[in-house]
Parts: sequence; C-alpha cells; structure tokens
Amino acid sequence: QVELVESGGGLVQPGGSLRLSCTASGSGFSIYLMGWYRQAPGKEREVVATITRGGHTNYGKSVKGRFTISRDNAENTVYLQMNSLEPEDTAVYVCNLDDYGVNYWGKGTPVTVSS
Repeated sequence: QVELVESGGGLVQPGGSLRLSCTASGSGFSIYLMGWYRQAPGKEREVVATITRGGHTNYGKSVKGRFTISRDNAENTVYLQMNSLEPEDTAVYVCNLDDYGVNYWGKGTPVTVSS
C-alpha cells in the first residue's frame, strides 16, 4: 500500500508563488518517476511536471520556465516550486508516483490564483 500526501496548495494572487510537496509512504514500492498533474474544472487532467529517480525532468508547455520540480530521493518526496502564477494555473494539483508502470495518485491539493 502506497500513500501520497500532498501539501502546500492555497490561494495566491497573480504573479505570486507557491511550493507544493508530496511525500510517498508505505512499503514494497520503488520509484521510477514522480510528478504533478493538474485538473481544472471542466478540463482534462494534464501533466505539469515529472522527474525521474535520476533527475531527468519534463514540463508541460504552459508551465515551462515558471515552475520547477525537484525531489529528495531519501525522503521519497517531490516538490513543485511555482512562480509567476497566473489565473489559468488554478486547478487541483495531484501527485503521481510511477512504480515502473504501476501508478499511484494522491488526493490532490487545490491551487487558486486570483486577486
């Protein structure tokens, strides 16, 4: 059983910053890749950023240059630093862990960008 616990979401003004974190706990799992996805009301889930155990990163087109993903392998934790936030970034951000093809998901943390 794997549990992903996210934190760091909230309300922020346009142009502001937030830092999300997600920690994986449990037993019997390995981590190939961790990442963040988001889903806005009425829209499909989209990838925000992913990072492999070796540190290779991938970003969604709309966040490239504004968001940075990082991870602490020893703590099974992934972070998402979000800068220059825009109203279009408003969504529920969900953490993902890919255990070599077996996917686990967190419950999500809401991010609202509004003045």
